[in-house]
Amino acid sequence: MKQEILNRKGARKVMDIPDEVLDLLNHGKIETVNLTEWLAVDHVELINNNLTHIVIPENVSSQLIEKIKKQKAPTTMNTIRLVGASLYDYLQGKKELDTAREILTHHTSDSIRCYAPFLTGLDQQLSISQKLHQAQALVADKHFGVREIVWMALRPEIDLNLEQAIEILSGWTSSKDENIRRFTTESIRPRGVWCKHIERLKTEPELALPVLEKLKADPSKYVQGSVGNWLNDASKTSPDFVEHLCERWQSESADKNTEKIIRKALRTLNKG
Repeated sequence: MKQEILNRKGARKVMDIPDEVLDLLNHGKIETVNLTEWLAVDHVELINNNLTHIVIPENVSSQLIEKIKKQKAPTTMNTIRLVGASLYDYLQGKKELDTAREILTHHTSDSIRCYAPFLTGLDQQLSISQKLHQAQALVADKHFGVREIVWMALRPEIDLNLEQAIEILSGWTSSKDENIRRFTTESIRPRGVWCKHIERLKTEPELALPVLEKLKADPSKYVQGSVGNWLNDASKTSPDFVEHLCERWQSESADKNTEKIIRKALRTLNKG
């Protein structure tokens, strides 16, 4: 592999992605390095080059490709969700499910790793504890795209098992990995982005305190942003809760990291 390809910054426009890079991406040989590349991946080629015969037989692969082509809103996000769900539909109840999940989870291609969380999130044989434990490698993935997909894939199950999930996630707040710590708040944002709202947390934000309290002075900007966004979400339906919590944090801690979180948390309320 050419070193300049591995160390590339990534094109700003799809049309500027070198043919060699795009071919390697579509063959699952390299990771995307920015959003432009992530959106440019051809999932039909990716499936043909990587999943056919290894994870699914050719006839199932052909059916899946037809589904992709017939989408009414063929965005990258919708395609990934469709592929992940379709793979689970085929593999559920089969002994090959665990093997397929391992192949997807540890694949070189970040786009293929994005399919993996759906094989966990949709598996009704797993408890919420098992799902979170099983997905932790993806939660800690070094690629931004995988990390975003994994919380979206697990969020419906987290919503259905909110108290238990928050108890587990509270323990994750002590992880040395900032990606894991960030997941604890990002996966349970009351409103979130590109996802269904968690209605209980919009009206009962105090349920998330076991997670929020442990991250109020987190040193990572990545985590600080997520905690601040969580509270900003909550401020739109439970402004008193957010104001009182931020006041208490200010009185309890003069920490600069807490101050950054509070500024982000109150940005909507301060506009009013």
